[in-house]
Amino acid sequence: MQSPLALVRERAHDNHEAAHPHDEARASEFDALERRVGVNLARLRAERQLSLDALARASGVSRAMLAQIESARSVPSIKVLCKVAAALKVSVAAFLRQHAVNGFEHLPADRTARVVTSNGRYWTRALHPDAEPAAAEFHELRIAPLHTEPGTRRAPGTTVNLVVSVGTIEVSVHDRRQLLATGDAIVFDADQPHSLRNPGDTEARAFRVTVNAETPPRWEVPHDAPLAPAHSGA
Repeated sequence: MQSPLALVRERAHDNHEAAHPHDEARASEFDALERRVGVNLARLRAERQLSLDALARASGVSRAMLAQIESARSVPSIKVLCKVAAALKVSVAAFLRQHAVNGFEHLPADRTARVVTSNGRYWTRALHPDAEPAAAEFHELRIAPLHTEPGTRRAPGTTVNLVVSVGTIEVSVHDRRQLLATGDAIVFDADQPHSLRNPGDTEARAFRVTVNAETPPRWEVPHDAPLAPAHSGA
């Protein structure tokens, strides 16, 4: 029995000349997803030194099916992925990631890149994997005494959650200011003009979580659909 993806591909092939340009892009995304699932499954199995037969026994998924998934020749169902994930003791999400396929990723402090700006008076360190775009970013910040660091404006809908771990920091958003002591936190919209200032005479430290705005939906109009008539009014 053919998989749903195989049927989609067969239908797309039959209607190749009439296919919408986005169809090929979607098929390419499916191919990339199949490959990622297969690569992650093979990696997880190898790290645990499990043969296909051993994983088949542990998961209840046939050896043939596992081999097809690893070689990106089969699209597994959610039920199949759940069985395999349970046998490997990982989340189903581990099959879709480019990092942390074991459920965690160690980020040693001495190997994490630091970004130093303002002649060394402002310092940031990423505390999240940067292998692929993330819904949220986590950073450690250090601000020199009496230094003011302008913030980078982000897309509308982006928010920042900042908590001070050492010292005091004054957060300015437009013309409003809020002084934060050690342990205080603040949440603000990052698409607005903002800055961070250390009013003290010692280094201030903080942790910042940036929650990125959701990508707006891209409405697709069928290529053969008639366009709506233009309105003359405002």
